[in-house]
Amino acid sequence: MARALYIHWPFCLAKCPYCDFNSHVRKSVDVDLWQNAMLADLRHEAELAGGEALDSVFFGGGTPSLMPPALVSSLLQEAEKLWGFSPQVEITLEANPSSVEASKFADLAAAGVNRVSLGLQSLDDKALKFLGRLHGVEEGLKALETAQAAFNRVSFDLIYALPGQSAAAWEDQLRRALGLGTGHLSLYQLTIEPGTRFESMVRREEFLPLDNDEAADLFTLTRELTAGAGLPAYEISNHARPGEESRHNLTYWRYEDYAGVGPGAHGRRGGFATTRHKKPENWLAAVDRKGNGLQEERALGTSEQASEALLMGLRLREGIDLARLCARFGVAEDALLDPIQIERHADLDLVWRDGSRVGVTEAGMPLLDALLAKLVADELVSA
Repeated sequence: MARALYIHWPFCLAKCPYCDFNSHVRKSVDVDLWQNAMLADLRHEAELAGGEALDSVFFGGGTPSLMPPALVSSLLQEAEKLWGFSPQVEITLEANPSSVEASKFADLAAAGVNRVSLGLQSLDDKALKFLGRLHGVEEGLKALETAQAAFNRVSFDLIYALPGQSAAAWEDQLRRALGLGTGHLSLYQLTIEPGTRFESMVRREEFLPLDNDEAADLFTLTRELTAGAGLPAYEISNHARPGEESRHNLTYWRYEDYAGVGPGAHGRRGGFATTRHKKPENWLAAVDRKGNGLQEERALGTSEQASEALLMGLRLREGIDLARLCARFGVAEDALLDPIQIERHADLDLVWRDGSRVGVTEAGMPLLDALLAKLVADELVSA
């Protein structure tokens, strides 16, 4: 039973260097058509993944903050009717910090959204230009101010470990960010992923990525500053005041079920991975033909589920409950994690164990990928 709902809105008004939906730039959409199709997709998921009240609804995708507030309201009303909402339901919407989107914040709040995740990405104009963002710092800060006036909870993200970024420069920016008064920050190191614009730029020697040791120093500095400001890391890249952690993202990291609705949306329910058609026209055609936008429902094997649960859960400060996972997947502890490696890395203060709970220490978090390769049992790695 899903207690979280992800609603994907595929459309943007402008191309973004990070967006997977650049071909979906639209000046306008047929709102009635899309509302009817989204509601049909929503009802299909509720039939299969309903039964418990939702703790979280998350609007993501292209530019969901440009959704008509009436459409957001309609989807939330239907979700509440189909699932029910828990008393403290978290309803998050992703937004870019443009003045066009910020102008809709009050109406989106009135529609039921109570949390916004704002993609500031940097408090430095040169960095924003390098990252390919369309907004400047001043516009971003005005959008943040508008968001804080409209929503109960606000988060924003920053990207650091940029080429040539010094510890002093990042510390100055992070201290400024911590002084802006939000209860949640997502702080990501720049990564050079295959097939991206940044990989092409590195290959053409247009910039040199920050040295690994320097990036590790910035990671440590980040954890120290956020903890000192009362927003400790609860996940490798996410920091929050106690009680303001993202409930929706915790659903992913704790490997709980969530329903995905809309073009390109992914979901997990009852041991199945669901994928919806990514291209809007194909998704609409599927909804018209069979009442939902599903492209694939794939049964996940026990080993694949267990591996995903470990890889997600060990990102969290709280770690995993090994006994609970063993009971869930019907396997022994040593079929999930290598006990010798747990003990060895605990002696090195890279891993901790408290009863059935296992997690990665502060010292171990910068080495998480390497630790996972050591800790996860060979049977799961090779599955």
